[in-house]
Amino acid sequence: MPNHAREVAVVAFAQSDHRRHTDDLSEVEMVMPVLHEVLDRTGLTTGEIGFTCSGSSDYLAGRAFSFTMTLDGVGAWPPISESHVEMDGAWALYEAWVKIQTGEADTALVYAYGKSSPGSVRDVLTRQLDPYYLAPLWPDAVALAALQAQALIDAGDTDEAALAAIAARSRTDAAANPHAQLRGPVPQGGHEVAPLRTGDCPPIGDGAAAVILAAGDTARRLCDRPAWITGIDHRIEAHGLGLRDLTDAPSARLAAEHAGAFEAPVDTAELHAPFTSQEVVLRKALRLDGTVRINPSGGPLAANPMMAAGLIRIGEAAARIHRGESRRALAHATSGPCLQQNLVAVLEGDKA
Repeated sequence: MPNHAREVAVVAFAQSDHRRHTDDLSEVEMVMPVLHEVLDRTGLTTGEIGFTCSGSSDYLAGRAFSFTMTLDGVGAWPPISESHVEMDGAWALYEAWVKIQTGEADTALVYAYGKSSPGSVRDVLTRQLDPYYLAPLWPDAVALAALQAQALIDAGDTDEAALAAIAARSRTDAAANPHAQLRGPVPQGGHEVAPLRTGDCPPIGDGAAAVILAAGDTARRLCDRPAWITGIDHRIEAHGLGLRDLTDAPSARLAAEHAGAFEAPVDTAELHAPFTSQEVVLRKALRLDGTVRINPSGGPLAANPMMAAGLIRIGEAAARIHRGESRRALAHATSGPCLQQNLVAVLEGDKA
């Protein structure tokens, strides 16, 4: 694990209630309560935040530079140091972490949001595919995940009953999560794209999340149990699906290795696995055995707001450390089809 110059911790986390439709709310109206809540948890004002970074997608919003509108929810006066990534908010958190490492800020506000309900997110996601060979065929995210699931079944790594058990466990755990979109028993239903059934797929919905990062003694002042980011890294697979072994995620394993995840056991893992089959891949790549609690929040099978679900994994892992329910946790975020790009963060509480 690399030795970082500065200690950086997640000191606060907040998220919206994730809903199938938020026709009554604009992106700004959806984000503002979350921003107010996360700031209230620390007692900070926007003027005391050294850096602000957001994650969202113009494709979902349906207009260019849509992120500039949500800055109204942050408040841009007095002038702020601000940035944006056209990705899940987990990558915005990575940028903010780097900013603090450089010494240019001691605190950072990171937020992310997405509204998938207005259109067909399955069609939207085809636009991230290779534009010459794959995108013209319009294979959506569920069809590609089904190819991955079938490869796992053919390799003997899982079967439909095992996938159903992952879905049942996740949504049962989500019963204790007041923000989850799906909670409790959810029927597996028929095949969406064989071998994946409805229960193996994430719900489509809208939501937002935010975290505050702080360095060193500032973190200790703002939070009784800071969740220290002891390692963080992200890697990417080849763009062409035909160049990859879909039963494995070497980029996730490499990111975990460089983040120091394998140096000591973790007790909790929040995995951004939107499909049950992807949890199978990640368990193997990240060397997670049966002693590790996987997605106690319910994970993305219970709520999967596009562009915020990865940041939520980091926030949920940090929240368990804040509450004293975890000592060392792994948080994972993904982007692209079939786990194409992967970010891994290791979070730890103070040693007793």
